[in-house]
Amino acid sequence: MYAFRAAALHNFRWLYLLTLAIALLMAGVSLAGLLFPAAVYPSGDLRQAFVSNDVVNLFIGLPILLGSLAGVRRGRLLGLLFWPGALFYVTYNSFAYAVALPPALPFGVHAALVGMSLVAIAGLLASIDPAAVQQRLGGAVPERLSGGVLAAFGLLFFGWRAALVAQALSGAAPLPGPELATAAADLLITPAWVAGGVLLWRRQAPGYVCGVGLLFQASMLFAGLLVFFLLQPLLAGVPFSAEDCAVIFAMGLFCFVPFGLFVRGAAARA
Repeated sequence: MYAFRAAALHNFRWLYLLTLAIALLMAGVSLAGLLFPAAVYPSGDLRQAFVSNDVVNLFIGLPILLGSLAGVRRGRLLGLLFWPGALFYVTYNSFAYAVALPPALPFGVHAALVGMSLVAIAGLLASIDPAAVQQRLGGAVPERLSGGVLAAFGLLFFGWRAALVAQALSGAAPLPGPELATAAADLLITPAWVAGGVLLWRRQAPGYVCGVGLLFQASMLFAGLLVFFLLQPLLAGVPFSAEDCAVIFAMGLFCFVPFGLFVRGAAARA
């Protein structure tokens, strides 16, 4: 793989196998949530929040993870750059589950998924040669647009979620457990959006490695949220909110457009 550091090529198989194990665990725990919702999610709030998301994990999270691996096997640069983004998607989702669930087997699986995904991301970022990626993509992708969107979304969501968590912890505006868990997950990922966005805006080599993966993760989160809102009336009995879907779609466009432009530019250099 031309974008891997020569000294790190021996880690490639280990990272690949670790990612397959992550995919298997995610598929298993999501299927368990769908087949045995009362056992996995002991309260109505948890079932309302996570049963629909289990479907999203299976039909968005799992395909993007396996699709990234398939791209890497074919020697595609985009597959390599999507790979950490797909793992970060798993990290975000499993972190929210782990924060919301009571101590039991499903909690342990999601906690393990968070740890495994972070280890895999760290291994990938240490193995990818940022200078090679920068040389390949520099001038072909919208660095300023993509970096600006990432940094702006990161700052916006971090400030919003930090205020919600602070109010919930102080008792001023209590949040249901699943919503508090999602807010905590947002606080986990948004600093990475800001950092990656700034690096890409400044056209620094690590930004080219992180930028498309973070844009990919953000775009898939918005896509997953749209599917989640569509599924909730069917699986959780929650009334459909066209306004929420419209807002999420409009916000998602701010990620979808630069992501599409980035992919087009990167594909032209592949």
